[in-house]
Amino acid sequence: MERSGKWIIGPESFRMVELGHPWIIADSYTKRWPKGQAGQVIDLTGVNGEFLASALLDPQDRIVARVLSRKRMAIDLKWITRRLQAAISLRHNHAGLDDGTTAYRLVNGEGDGLPGLTVDRYGNYLMIQIYCSGWRAHLGLITRALQDLLKPAGIYEKSRPQQTRELEAVSDSKRYGKLLTGSPAPGQLKVRENGLTFLVSLENGLNTGLFLDQRRNRGDLMTRVKGKRVLNLFAYTGAFSVAAAAAGASQVTSVDASPGYTEWAKENFSANGLKPNQHEFIIGDCLKILGNLVEQKKHFDIILMDPPSFSTTTKSRFTTRGGTSDLVAASLPLLTDGGLLIASSNHQKVDLADYLKELRRGALQAGSELRVVSLFGQPEDFPYPVTFPEGRYLKYAVCVKSA
Repeated sequence: MERSGKWIIGPESFRMVELGHPWIIADSYTKRWPKGQAGQVIDLTGVNGEFLASALLDPQDRIVARVLSRKRMAIDLKWITRRLQAAISLRHNHAGLDDGTTAYRLVNGEGDGLPGLTVDRYGNYLMIQIYCSGWRAHLGLITRALQDLLKPAGIYEKSRPQQTRELEAVSDSKRYGKLLTGSPAPGQLKVRENGLTFLVSLENGLNTGLFLDQRRNRGDLMTRVKGKRVLNLFAYTGAFSVAAAAAGASQVTSVDASPGYTEWAKENFSANGLKPNQHEFIIGDCLKILGNLVEQKKHFDIILMDPPSFSTTTKSRFTTRGGTSDLVAASLPLLTDGGLLIASSNHQKVDLADYLKELRRGALQAGSELRVVSLFGQPEDFPYPVTFPEGRYLKYAVCVKSA
């Protein structure tokens, strides 16, 4: 594509790129840019005309360009292959993956020098997701390079519609996955994680049914649950619940607002030789269910909460900022003294310090004390540059309750 034109960025953006941040946010300078097409590789320059970086243009997005290199370059098969090969090598050398895990992230956007693009492995299949529409012009090259490097059975793309918050509650069966090349995957594809089996869908729903960034945290949970009563809130398709039951929890109670996801969770139990009827599944709004459990005088040794950043049921809404403290306060009366509250959030715009403040507010409201004994983030297959704080989005706090 044509690279002519002046793509001048202001002093603040210039400084951020110099410090290694990969995003150019729309501002008064970018409003004066020439008209360009999504997918065009442009030369970012300072106000004095000095070259700074090559970037992928996405003019309709808030992030109008993403830095690809500090050198002049073009996107071609050789360049894409080199970046993908580096990502594959990182997983091979540093991710600690073995035969017990066949589902993991292969390309993590900015963390692998391909900002706005992810590729996940699910068994013999690959799933591409595009978070920057500039990559769509290069999707054929990406698919070809992945095919040459890994020879998967098939490659899918799962689209990311703009209004994901509104769609989440009604997207269980809608088809967002599209086969780009190869053979279709089964409707329920079996993959392995930490030696356990999970069913995923590469076509239906906004997500596949397994959040890969929690793999290491599920492994940690398995070391803590033997003989314990576990409550899993916002259980989704039950991955944490399966991990707990398989590791010897005496009782696992899974709560989710979706009947479809609850049935999926039961199927995940069965796929691992676990009997769903030996555990408890509750469909409903988590805050309301917590109140019911308090009235029933139920108690748990471990309570885990991993809500979406935003969710809506017919009667309530949940947001990480503000909603977490209410959730913690409602949960703590159910937790035994010395028990574990495990709280997790993937909200990119809430940093760790603010998230811990939410936990503190909830503990004070409940008249309890929480002591953090472990803090985790995403696993090694979700790398991020030290210059890109937004890349460290996952927060997973293991806390001990004391009266």
